[in-house]
Amino acid sequence: MKLKTGPANWETNDLKTDTSWVYEITDKQKQQLSDTIKKNYEPNRPLFDYSAVEFDLSGVWATLEKAFREAHHGRGLSLVRGLPRETLSEDEFLLMNWVIGLNAGVARPQGLASQYIAAVRDVGTNYRASNGRGYSSNAKLDFHVDGADLTTLICFNKAKSGGQSMISSGVTANNIFLKEHPELADTAAKNFYFSRQNEQADDEKPFYGQPLFEHEGDHLFCKWNRNRVQSAQKLENVPKLTESQKKTMEVLDEIIMRPELMYTMYLEPGDMQILNNYTMFHSRTHYEDFDAPEEKRCLFRLWLAPPDSIKMPKSWKAFYRSIEPSTVRGGIRGQAYEQSHADFEKRQADFLGMKIDNRPHVEP
Repeated sequence: MKLKTGPANWETNDLKTDTSWVYEITDKQKQQLSDTIKKNYEPNRPLFDYSAVEFDLSGVWATLEKAFREAHHGRGLSLVRGLPRETLSEDEFLLMNWVIGLNAGVARPQGLASQYIAAVRDVGTNYRASNGRGYSSNAKLDFHVDGADLTTLICFNKAKSGGQSMISSGVTANNIFLKEHPELADTAAKNFYFSRQNEQADDEKPFYGQPLFEHEGDHLFCKWNRNRVQSAQKLENVPKLTESQKKTMEVLDEIIMRPELMYTMYLEPGDMQILNNYTMFHSRTHYEDFDAPEEKRCLFRLWLAPPDSIKMPKSWKAFYRSIEPSTVRGGIRGQAYEQSHADFEKRQADFLGMKIDNRPHVEP
């Protein structure tokens, strides 16, 4: 392993001093975006039936494109403020998130039901259960990465209290890890095993292995999810954690949560956070919700495969199914994936000039 420099190697003071990673939507842009969503929204129309060309984003896309580029090829995160919230219903707001995604990449499925957009709200899920997912609970989450190159998280309602977003640079964490604990470098560069939380497709095993830090060319790829490593320990045929692995996990979590590395923010209604899932680790604090259903915390999450993606290490293929640049990859295919999903992905790939790897999936 080696130290890595570049814009994704940041500490919290860097983000506070230089806020060029934050993008503001003007009132004119907000109005245009709201108008085009309202004009084309049709109740009960499936999301797969919408196409990017139906929506006029010409006034706002230059700003959004910069935000995506910053998250993907720059600091690893960006924040867009001021998207229309007051003028849109919840369904229209969801559609706005979807339409932004149609222009930025190919949406990826996110779970057992092969859903392509997730409402991040508390429905009583037990996060620590063998099939637990954090987005559907109000629990404090472990630091982790999501299952696609990029994640967008757009806020419709914030919580009554709590729900603070926390982000740490995996690039910076790796550098600190190597400087302070070089004796653990070889351990971090070998496979840890992650549970699929009982959401695997028919051609996938219930777990997969990946190193925590790995290079592909000049790019560093970072992987972490303590909850899924611990869940995997309950599965048959998963090697038991060694003492060196346990120490590596403790050290990594301690580094990630240092105040100088962990950047915190509250997403306000109309904010959109964009994260790179191979350079950034993220988490969230516990939250308390409002009683009224219409006031409860609600965000919408997309996982995206962008058209300008880079080659991944071989170990990432077990989860992403493809590691080649500019391919439709990532996501949790789940157990409800059908022809309509494949057709949507093909249309989007063609629109964005991307490829689909149709080779049969073989678990390493």
